[in-house]
Amino acid sequence: MSEPSLTSLEHKLDALLDQFQRLEQENQLLKAERSAWQAERAKLIKQNELARDRVEAMIVRLRAMEQSE
Repeated sequence: MSEPSLTSLEHKLDALLDQFQRLEQENQLLKAERSAWQAERAKLIKQNELARDRVEAMIVRLRAMEQSE
């Protein structure tokens, strides 16, 4: 290979390595964000279940009050 071809190939390889590093960092960031979203989703599901249980308990108490009247 001639000197200009080697230099061109070297620049292209450097650009590919830079792009790889950027994509690697972006991938790590996306994985961290996904983990945070999954944790938040689990928290919201738990809160929803607790709220549903409380509403169901209130309905049971209201029905009991109705029947006792």
